[in-house]
Amino acid sequence: MSKPLKNPQISGRTASLFWQGERAPQVISDLHGWEENPQAMTQAGSGLWRFDFDLDEDAYIEYALVDPESRRRLRDPLNPRRVYNGMGAYNHNFYMPGAKASPLTRVPKGGLRGKVSRHTVPAEYVSTSKTRRVYLYQPPAREAVPLLAVYDGMDYFKRGKLTEIVDNLILQKRIRPIALAFLENAGKARMVEYACAETTLAFLMSAVLPLAAQEIKLVDHEKTPGAHGILGASMGGLMSVYTALRLPQVFGRALSQAGAFELWEHETVTLELVRHAPRPQVKLWLDCGKNDFLLEANRRMNGLLQEKCYDFTYRENGGAHNYNTWRDNLTPGLEALFGDA
Repeated sequence: MSKPLKNPQISGRTASLFWQGERAPQVISDLHGWEENPQAMTQAGSGLWRFDFDLDEDAYIEYALVDPESRRRLRDPLNPRRVYNGMGAYNHNFYMPGAKASPLTRVPKGGLRGKVSRHTVPAEYVSTSKTRRVYLYQPPAREAVPLLAVYDGMDYFKRGKLTEIVDNLILQKRIRPIALAFLENAGKARMVEYACAETTLAFLMSAVLPLAAQEIKLVDHEKTPGAHGILGASMGGLMSVYTALRLPQVFGRALSQAGAFELWEHETVTLELVRHAPRPQVKLWLDCGKNDFLLEANRRMNGLLQEKCYDFTYRENGGAHNYNTWRDNLTPGLEALFGDA
């Protein structure tokens, strides 16, 4: 008796999706620009259809199946693994044999050692709303700790599992205890808010940092310049590097994941600051998926940071532009920036 068909079927670099039916759906994915470039499946037998991905061994991919006429998404009955894409829909996903999900996303045995609290801060001048949510994570530590502020904080809190990862890393003594401030973004105005906006820096300094200092015993950045860190992905990654370049005396460590350093082939001011401004005392970590549409922009930033002798690390991974990729690659960046336990 033959084994039941499952998606994907992997042989070497080829990951094959199958569909059983009279007609096939189209495939949209990380590799093909999603809805802008749907891919046709080919007939592989009577009532059987196939689509092949050519992937590196360490790849992680998200995809969906869509009806060619209605453009409606269809469930893949051969792959139960799905993840929310943050835009009202779910993607199917899979790892190639050389990749796996981070084991640090599980809540430690006995529960989180740190404490999570929810707060509301005024945000009239930076947002269309009068207030903004901020979640704080206080680590299990008596000493003063640095703060890692997180752009797109609600996504990193829920989808990126950052609290669990940090709690585990502290427990395993792989990083020093750090506090976290998860910042809610501006929703539809997020692109503007994170496009190297000075109002966002003002909000960070006047609302978020004072709140964190009131609730948690933080390292004094005036006595220890650059003690705090900043994290973000995509536009948030751009904004995290911009924050470190503009406020190095406070946020001297920045972690950017798939930073949007170029927008529609237009260089952002962050590249110009690296190219022309005096080099500040900052430590940067940049990573990007090899299947991410922002890969070339990140490679150009890597070259420029090398040319200007910045203290930084640049890594490429097998993922694409999604939170599972960013979640699974947080650990080495956190260890590089806060491993001085």
